[in-house]
Amino acid sequence: MVRTALRVILDAEAGIEVVGEAATGAEAVSVVRALRPDVVLMDVRMPDIDGIRATEQILATLADPPRIVVVTTFENDAYVYDALRAGAAGFLLKRADPDELIGAVRLVARSDSLLFPAAVRGLAAEHARRSPAPPPWAARLTDREGDVLRLMAKGMSNTEMSECLGVGPATVKTHVAAVLAKTGSRDRTQAVIAAYESGFITPG
Repeated sequence: MVRTALRVILDAEAGIEVVGEAATGAEAVSVVRALRPDVVLMDVRMPDIDGIRATEQILATLADPPRIVVVTTFENDAYVYDALRAGAAGFLLKRADPDELIGAVRLVARSDSLLFPAAVRGLAAEHARRSPAPPPWAARLTDREGDVLRLMAKGMSNTEMSECLGVGPATVKTHVAAVLAKTGSRDRTQAVIAAYESGFITPG
């Protein structure tokens, strides 16, 4: 029922095409490998293997993996945080309305800002390390890259960061790429989680 509802909503939207469905975690991995979608909506709790393991397998075995959004009932579910740490680009509540669903798919497809940044920050802050010792990668970030990471954590897009820092969008994109490389992150969500977990950004 949930998959049918999602398909009806997304297929009715111009520029979005639902190319496949899966009923289990194992099936999801196979379908994604075969169809190579741009975005995957992944339930965190499924038969065979859960959405976290399925996410890990997809990201580990595809050279150019899709952006994965985990779908959950509760935003503070421990499964959500584990999925984000595994490489999911964000999460979406099952009770989200059609506009939120469509907006989430479009946003992660662009991959230039966090999906629901406040909620991601809240989850990351719960697991933050309260330690004065900086992470090893912090010394490798330039001051401007550190600024970019903090703005990323606020959910700013490249355009917003460009305006805030007074530099061109291309420069921001270069800084973002450097931040991801130096923190060893697949995307912005993982970089923000790493920043909170390591104590580079402190909650509050």
